[in-house]
Amino acid sequence: MNDPDQHYWTSNPDAPSAPRQVELLLPDVHLSLTTDRGVFSADQVDRGTRFLLLEGPPPLASAQNLLDVGCGYGPIACSLAVRHPQSHVWAVDTNQRALALCRTNAEKAGLTNVTACLPEEVPEGIVFDAFWSNPPIRIGKPALHDLLLHWLHRLSSTGEAHLVVQRHLGADSLARWLDDQGWLTVRRNSRKGFRLLDVERKVSS
Repeated sequence: MNDPDQHYWTSNPDAPSAPRQVELLLPDVHLSLTTDRGVFSADQVDRGTRFLLLEGPPPLASAQNLLDVGCGYGPIACSLAVRHPQSHVWAVDTNQRALALCRTNAEKAGLTNVTACLPEEVPEGIVFDAFWSNPPIRIGKPALHDLLLHWLHRLSSTGEAHLVVQRHLGADSLARWLDDQGWLTVRRNSRKGFRLLDVERKVSS
């Protein structure tokens, strides 16, 4: 049997469409989200994503632009938009089906502060106060490293990234690599095989 999530990082997944609803229940957020085959974690909100949303720090109240890298059908982007209505949330993905679902879910929740788009559609002049991501580890290290560095360099001078990565998929080695690239990377928390990482620019001595 084919994995319904197979190649969720591709532009146009070939898995036959079979929409369904999943619930995201957090202490302060309740969202009913439409998912589909060919997108990441279509059967339920991923445990790592839920961990990130439960344990990640809130952005500053003054945050103008927030970013969800690898948004999928939008659980992170929509949650950030609910929690921070004063901010604009940019949700980026290469998967066109996922982007369409993210737009649908934001509209269904009445969220007007979400833009779901391809990475190249984000205007060049925008800098981000924070970005959150359950990054697509399975695209391979070189592509993952390029992806993370691209968006880290779009952070404001005081901006931070918050990532959730499974330990057995290389969370600790990724943290070391980011630190070697000049990004202070701190493990905020660990739970059931997941690492929650905070990433910010190192202060020059």
